[in-house]
Amino acid sequence: MPKFSHLFLYGFLLFSCLVFSQKKTVKTKSTDNKITIDGKFDEPAWKDAEIATDFVMIEPDNGKPEPSERRTEVKIVYDNTAIYIAATLHDDEPQKILKEYTLRDDFATADHFGVLINGYNDGQQEFRFFVSAAGVQQDGVYTESNDEDFSWDAIWDSHVDVTNFGWRVEMKIPYAALRFPSEKKQTWGINFYREVRRLRQQFSWSMLDRKIANESTQAGILEGIENIETPTRLFIIPYASQYLYSSKFQKTVGEFKGGMDIKYGINDAFTLDAILIPDFGQTKFDNVELNLTAFEQQFSENRPFFTEGTDLFSKGSLLYTRRIGETPEINVADNETIIDQPGSIRLINALKVSGRTKSGLGIGVLNAVTENTSVIVKNNDTGETRLQNIAPLANYNVFVLDQRFRQNSSISLINTNVTRNGEFRDANVSALVWDLNTKKNTYNLSGNVKYSYVNNRTDEEDKKGVAAYLNLGETSGNYRYSIGGVYASTDFDNNDLGINFMTHYHGFYINSNYRTLNPNKIFNSFQAFLNTYTEFDNRTGRIQAGNLNLYFNAFDKLNDFYGFGIYSNPLDVSDFYEPRSTGEQRFVNIPRNVRTYFLYSTNYNRQFAIDFNPTITIFDEKGRRNYGFLFSPRYRFNDRFSLIYGFTFTRQNNNVGWIDFDDDDNTIFARRNRITYINTLQGKYSINNTMNFNLNVRHYWSYATNHEILTLMDDGSYVNNSSYTTNKNSNLNLWNLDLTYSWWFAPGSQVSVLYRNNSALFSREFSRQYENNINDALNSENLNHVFSISIRYFIDYNTVKNSRFYNSFTKPKTRERF
Repeated sequence: MPKFSHLFLYGFLLFSCLVFSQKKTVKTKSTDNKITIDGKFDEPAWKDAEIATDFVMIEPDNGKPEPSERRTEVKIVYDNTAIYIAATLHDDEPQKILKEYTLRDDFATADHFGVLINGYNDGQQEFRFFVSAAGVQQDGVYTESNDEDFSWDAIWDSHVDVTNFGWRVEMKIPYAALRFPSEKKQTWGINFYREVRRLRQQFSWSMLDRKIANESTQAGILEGIENIETPTRLFIIPYASQYLYSSKFQKTVGEFKGGMDIKYGINDAFTLDAILIPDFGQTKFDNVELNLTAFEQQFSENRPFFTEGTDLFSKGSLLYTRRIGETPEINVADNETIIDQPGSIRLINALKVSGRTKSGLGIGVLNAVTENTSVIVKNNDTGETRLQNIAPLANYNVFVLDQRFRQNSSISLINTNVTRNGEFRDANVSALVWDLNTKKNTYNLSGNVKYSYVNNRTDEEDKKGVAAYLNLGETSGNYRYSIGGVYASTDFDNNDLGINFMTHYHGFYINSNYRTLNPNKIFNSFQAFLNTYTEFDNRTGRIQAGNLNLYFNAFDKLNDFYGFGIYSNPLDVSDFYEPRSTGEQRFVNIPRNVRTYFLYSTNYNRQFAIDFNPTITIFDEKGRRNYGFLFSPRYRFNDRFSLIYGFTFTRQNNNVGWIDFDDDDNTIFARRNRITYINTLQGKYSINNTMNFNLNVRHYWSYATNHEILTLMDDGSYVNNSSYTTNKNSNLNLWNLDLTYSWWFAPGSQVSVLYRNNSALFSREFSRQYENNINDALNSENLNHVFSISIRYFIDYNTVKNSRFYNSFTKPKTRERF
């Protein structure tokens, strides 16, 4: 009897493990019925379709079953062109469903339903399609390494209907928007997502365990799709744009631009994206700042071609796409002026080829060509002009091989290359990158090794350098940690197609954190982080960085957010970059310091919400401290109209930094005060889910006044300098206003209208009155006005092929009888 009971117990436990380890499965059926995407579900195909239900909570109470009064029921059918999803989202308080209208890909304050599809069922990449209760679409690509990328846009159809029992969603996702193997029987990874926004609750059909980082490996299974063919994925998007430019001292001039984007599916896995004569004139303006540091300011990429579907090219962090078409720094004499300096170097064309084989090998090629560019330089004393070449014809290339395996790991080989015409430098960088995870996604070993080679094509020697990174960490559970190290040689240089601020260093770090996975009596979620980092200069062994940081993030029961942190630098360190001394081991001592901040952000579900973020930094040096705050109220007048105002103030007292070299090659520093004001206003009015007006205004004013001139000494200290008298005060006054109208008049087709005015003023002599500076920005002779209209039209080869117009030309004609 005991033996039988033991066997029964073992059998029961084994059966339980097998049952609970199996993934959820839903089966679909094919249909010959025409399905109209209207949110009514009245076609016969929906009646017998299998239902996917029993959702579980992702956040805040991970694993809790979905309540019956807010249950979700999903059905799937398919035909020869697309899959169709019908979701019924019950809600016991339908009048409280949030449904803010907004731009595409902006989730805003609204309930959402989504479907997450992995056509290869390999746990690696998902195509995600969401629609809000207002009917606004969001779509993106998910990978574990890059999370969600919403720059990817697909062509699909959806309709929502808010009812007296909740709301309904009907979706049509063409096969051209997906990737799957050419097999008779398909087995796809699939999951469904629901957000009840007013409660800040998120649910999924197949449970997403927050203890596990990779979401794609936790998807369910879609079965039943058979005998479908991967369609011809050929999309042509021609565009035409008209620009009008004017300023206070320039008459209005016009410019017409036209071009084309092409997307072609080479096979079921690989896609070619190409742009011919690109137009990026309506991209968002850059948030330029007064940069007094030794490093360049890094800007976000706003050009769609370089943001969409670039997760493969981001491996190893070797690519900074703003280098492509970037206007180089132009050096001219003090008595010379550049006439009509371009804002960027024109891009002639660009293409991407990317995809992944059935065996998990990802292959990516990105190539772009920029034109040869010269400017006219005028001598202010003589009036003579000369032509100066600032950028040669250049080719930029990225090549990536990324082998994924075991559904959660990868090894990648990346190469970037820049080849310039003539006697200009060429550059080549290669990297081996690995991201290895245990089968249960509990531990991670990641890292990379990079090698750079720069051919200067001048009398300077070629540069060869290496950099490396290694990380080991626990990635699951309440407690997580990681340890690792970094290294960069003196001559490592990937700045021709990447961005890198520091070289000649090595460092070590330890990170640890704790997080709640389910709510407690006080918080819906809570996280605490503790990390330390120490860095040394390779050449001298001096400490470049040594910090110990502690910070907390939490959401309370009302879903208000609180953040608090202390960043301490308890050691005096040496800064080898601020002296700007090329080839010399000059450094400046940075005194120990501590920075603390507090962040409070109220629940955006409320019509009125605020963000408040004060900070202060105190140095172990008399009178040297930084402080400031961000205050940003927002008000949602209704589901269509909202405004967000932001005000940022920062002050640096007795900041010390480089300003110049004198005639004796001494390094000149200054003790200075710096004050910055940033005012922003964002407004949105949505006519419906395809028409939007957006306003984006920014006034930036920052100035630094030097009150003590210093000479840097060899030991990193500085002494007073009474002989240097050049005015090196700085004042940057910027104004930007964009008012846009966009209308998605057909799938993938858009009309966009932009009015922009902007000005930029830099000076050494200036008023310190805010009113005077904003008046200068608005009334400056540099205030430019731009008005533009752009039309893009999406043409799908499959639609054209099946049209009567196409068939009338391609079908063979019968001979007429006489």
